[in-house]
Amino acid sequence: MDAARDVLRVEAGRLGARGQGSITIDSRKGIGPDEAAVVAVLMSPALKAIRDKRGTAAAQLIEAGVLPNPQLSYERDFVSGGNLQGTQNAFSSSATWEVTSLLPLLPKRAAARANETAVDLEVAWEEWQAAANAKLAVYHVAALEQEVEKAREADDALRATVATLRKAVAANEKTVLELAASESTSEDAHATMLEARQDLAKQWLALKRAMGLEPGESLRLREGILLPGRLAVPDEEALSANVESRRIDLIGLQQGIASQDQTVRAAVLAAFPKITAGFARNTDTTDVHTQGFSVQVELPLFDRNQGNVASERATRQTLKDEYAQRAFEARNDIASAIADIRAYNAQIAAAAEALPLLERLTDVARTAASAGNADVLGYYEARSNLLQKRLQLIKLEEQLMETKTALELSSGQIDPK
Repeated sequence: MDAARDVLRVEAGRLGARGQGSITIDSRKGIGPDEAAVVAVLMSPALKAIRDKRGTAAAQLIEAGVLPNPQLSYERDFVSGGNLQGTQNAFSSSATWEVTSLLPLLPKRAAARANETAVDLEVAWEEWQAAANAKLAVYHVAALEQEVEKAREADDALRATVATLRKAVAANEKTVLELAASESTSEDAHATMLEARQDLAKQWLALKRAMGLEPGESLRLREGILLPGRLAVPDEEALSANVESRRIDLIGLQQGIASQDQTVRAAVLAAFPKITAGFARNTDTTDVHTQGFSVQVELPLFDRNQGNVASERATRQTLKDEYAQRAFEARNDIASAIADIRAYNAQIAAAAEALPLLERLTDVARTAASAGNADVLGYYEARSNLLQKRLQLIKLEEQLMETKTALELSSGQIDPK
């Protein structure tokens, strides 16, 4: 991050950050998940574009309160010939206004206000998702850094073993078979390390993109970011019971439906026959003055605004169906995430329990192979299995964090219990 953004202090309560309601971001000390979430909300170009919708919604609110302008007319007739005795120039003036424009005014304004609220909630939902994605990207980077470190340790150790065996083979102390087995295992470990490095480089770019940073900007993680080894299993029934009142997007859809209800009402009222009232004052060429009023009523024989009413009702039904679908998906996503948490908890526990056994098996196989009491291939296979189990454990912890993030988004609750 550049110098202007080295240190930021922002209010971060609605991002789910723990603490006293604010976060200090110092990129020189490294960033953590909460800091990444805040930067993502502040810097993401995608969110800046989404926030522009607020201006559109505010403009629509202004437009909803605008009434049609009155119409003024003035005519003047000049006497130009004929019997001019006792004549004068004539004029006529009138002012008219469509009084029925008042009928849909209130529902239009109510619809615009609800729509403005819905847009605010839509923006908040997008911000929350961006924050969650940035936090998860930090954990992905932390997990891959651990994978790279484990793979590098295995690669370095096997490279040293290969070098030692080559000297031993040259001195006729070890066999070519043992050297070939060592080289094969070393090549596999090196390939694993290179693949992990490639994945880490890609994930760094993904993290910067999620935070709204340029690919070339410097960034590093804070020390001590740990992946969870186990998560408490939340109460599925409690999370599903009132998800509609927590999920920001569902609350926004509720406001959208309320806005559309008012829009339908406005469309129905707009079907009322248009009435234009006016006042007029006239004089003719014989100096006779008149004044009065006029009323124009549009006869709704053909156009009764039925097309617009049907369109708005269809839009309202679409919003209701979308709301029902999202609520249904939310409850199913909650159930799926909780099932995954249970599964990952069990898999992580099994992998963690297997690690000491594999470590002892590798030590025994190495000792036996060194003493010539066992096949050297068995030792390198055990060593490869140990590396894969360590990497598997890190990946399982990473997947558990992904599931936790998915549960937070689907339930609309930070750290669901």
